Amino acid sequence: MSGLYIIIFGFLTAFLVVLFSMPSLIKVAKLKNLVDTPMEDRKMHRWSIPTLGGVVIFGALIFSYTLWFPEEYDHIPDMLINFKYVIACLLLLFFVGVKDDIIGTAPLKKLIAHIIVGFILVIMADIRIISMHGIFGVSDLDLWQSYLLTIFAYLVIINSINLIDGLDGLAGLISFLASLFLAIIFYLTGNIPIALLAGVLSGTMLGFIFFNFSPARVFMGDAGSLSIGVIFCVLTINAINENYSTGPDWLQQLNKPVLLLSILSYPLMDTLRVFILRVIRSKSPFKADKNHIHHHFEKTGIGHAKTSLLLFLFSATVVCSQLFFQLFCVINHPTTLFFLQILVSSLLITGLYFVVKKSSSKS
Repeated sequence: MSGLYIIIFGFLTAFLVVLFSMPSLIKVAKLKNLVDTPMEDRKMHRWSIPTLGGVVIFGALIFSYTLWFPEEYDHIPDMLINFKYVIACLLLLFFVGVKDDIIGTAPLKKLIAHIIVGFILVIMADIRIISMHGIFGVSDLDLWQSYLLTIFAYLVIINSINLIDGLDGLAGLISFLASLFLAIIFYLTGNIPIALLAGVLSGTMLGFIFFNFSPARVFMGDAGSLSIGVIFCVLTINAINENYSTGPDWLQQLNKPVLLLSILSYPLMDTLRVFILRVIRSKSPFKADKNHIHHHFEKTGIGHAKTSLLLFLFSATVVCSQLFFQLFCVINHPTTLFFLQILVSSLLITGLYFVVKKSSSKS
């Protein structure tokens, strides 16, 4: 079977599993009172909503990925390593997340789970960032630098998905877009096994959006956000290390780390922003609040749906800006491109906010 068909079938399978399984889970969660009740000021919803959407997300990912896994592509380096260790990490984080969604999990136990997953990915699977591709004049990394940077990237990415799951439809839309971009990249380079993983995640997120878009009927919970986060970590690191020479000429010109930062621009920007602000204000960086970018947009009065769609378009625009700078303006200096993308994304999100705030105050 051709690689494109494998990815499409994986995408459709995951989409349909979520579409037909989620209503039953919502019904059971309500019957068993497994819901999130808005008893805190930081909650964005006004009624009880099931939090176990991650159960269906996990099931759709595992079922679709294993069903369509292309074992005939065994000529691709580390194909089975990615498959084996991704499944192991997904299982561990899923059970930690489900426990947290139902009865809560102590922060220390979560930390231990993250340490174990980090050890599995970086040490056992050797899935790590090996080069900065010229950013700050750095190319190949020493082993200890590679380990530290990869662990940092893992912690930021997995927390960033969890933190944007605070608005109806936002995490689903951003994850759908990012995984779709990654599926296209891996397909173009011929890495079908990893493209399938990205395609399955994309299909899962598209199905989830039907139930999570405003007004939400279910949340993904920690079981969902942790599962999605670890997959994005694996996809991101593989995309940075991927050999683009087998892809089209325009893809070969793109700086890989900057491209991945652009694809995950909103969750990374929001996470680093709130963590820095919390530290500056002498608060725990892990203490939840309503100071996220999407919270500020929602406070203007435009609602969950428009905020999520605006940030979805913002993420797509940031990726397009890199294509414009590299392919049309021929700005290929890695460090210049890195700071240029930071500047563009910062100005774009700030401009969007003030435009929305001004138009909302007029109406």
